[in-house]
Amino acid sequence: MSAERGTPSPELKRTLGGFQVFAISFAFISVAVGIFGTYGDVLSSSGPVGIWLWVLVAAGQILVALVVAQFAARIALSGSSYQWASRLANPRVGWFFGWLTFWYLAIAVVAMDNALASQALAPLFGLPSDEGTTRLLTLVVLAVQAILVILSTRLLGIVSSGAVAVELTIVAVLVVVLLVVAAVTGTGRPENLVSQGVATGAPDYFAIGGGLMAGMLMGLTTLVGFDTAANLAEEAKDPFKSVPRAIVASVIAAAVAGMLFLVALTVSIQDVGAVTSDGSPVAAVVREQLGPVWERVFLAGIAFAMFGAGMVVMASCARQVFAMARDQRFPAHGLMRRVNPRTQTPVAATVLIVAVGMVLMVALPGQALIQLIVGSTILPALLYGGVVVLYLVVRKRLERREGGFSLGRFELPVAIAALVWLAFALFALVTPGDALVPALIVAGLILVGAGYFTWLLVARRSTLDHEQPADGAVESIEADPA
Repeated sequence: MSAERGTPSPELKRTLGGFQVFAISFAFISVAVGIFGTYGDVLSSSGPVGIWLWVLVAAGQILVALVVAQFAARIALSGSSYQWASRLANPRVGWFFGWLTFWYLAIAVVAMDNALASQALAPLFGLPSDEGTTRLLTLVVLAVQAILVILSTRLLGIVSSGAVAVELTIVAVLVVVLLVVAAVTGTGRPENLVSQGVATGAPDYFAIGGGLMAGMLMGLTTLVGFDTAANLAEEAKDPFKSVPRAIVASVIAAAVAGMLFLVALTVSIQDVGAVTSDGSPVAAVVREQLGPVWERVFLAGIAFAMFGAGMVVMASCARQVFAMARDQRFPAHGLMRRVNPRTQTPVAATVLIVAVGMVLMVALPGQALIQLIVGSTILPALLYGGVVVLYLVVRKRLERREGGFSLGRFELPVAIAALVWLAFALFALVTPGDALVPALIVAGLILVGAGYFTWLLVARRSTLDHEQPADGAVESIEADPA
């Protein structure tokens, strides 16, 4: 790429095939990992019956994925929503998309690796589960992931594809084995599917922000990140076709696999109260039905799947930083936009993610870190909402590609339905009584961004005034009739 802003040439190598692009989005979603980490929350807040909220969330997120795919079919640049907003609205709007996406991804890496350390690695290797050990493991995992992400995008594709294969195998095998064992031994409890479990009789169960609504969090925190394929579009082969397909296919596959997994787990619970109180409910169900050997195999597979998912999130975040730095809109942009000529990966941008993780691990006490991670779950709903609004505003100016992904006459009703869904999802995320602190954290990140944005307006205004073309990666857009 030219050193001058706005004249990019290919710096990132196109090495990702169609399945690898799908695998990257699916690995970010990481349905088995998401369920592994949040199933206990559903049991305690909504009871086993809360798993059916997964269907509602899946339907809404598929609508969002369809809208996101419309953009991905026309703009194939690293940075996804940042690029879409910058080029279709204006760079100033795009900057806030990019800033929020950066923090969402950076925090997501830490959250993923922290969960890997505490819920998979520690019990798998018999390590103490104290906070100090967990944080040290998290830092080690971050460092190893960064090395692998820097070494090669092809290696990232191989690891993410392997993680997806392992995850799908885990889900498929466990669904079949758990249901067969439950049926043969007579230990299955189909009545669990309509049970409120420990939440029975809770006075606020059906209230706004109450137990039942809280059950949506599992789907809302898991079925996200399907747009990750768009963040690596400059490294995908035939991105105008492969990326939109990967976005939609990944969320549909995750939704179906997740629902089957949830049903199998829930039917297999023999003692709802005991499993709900267990520190790792999914592992407890596997141990209860299949024994400790299967539990360890499951933990090993989950650990690899989580490691691969963490790599994908880190790579996506690094590309977000690279995209903004390339446009001189990110702190230390001269360093962050550099791509190693040998590995063809953004080294400094990747190291930055590790540095953010180290600061969070060292500086934030336990509860503060948890609140930060919870707060980050609000960011995807905000970002996806912004993307849908942007689409509704600019859709008439988008030129259709021959043979490209398109919803045709259904694009408007799908976009409106997606916007209604996201408004409801955001409402569900901020209404629980314990959501105040996470909401304030998100507001703080926005304010910090506003401070840097103001500095850009004063000191580097030209970087926010115009958006330059990107050597054919952007599909032509009709001039605004206004």
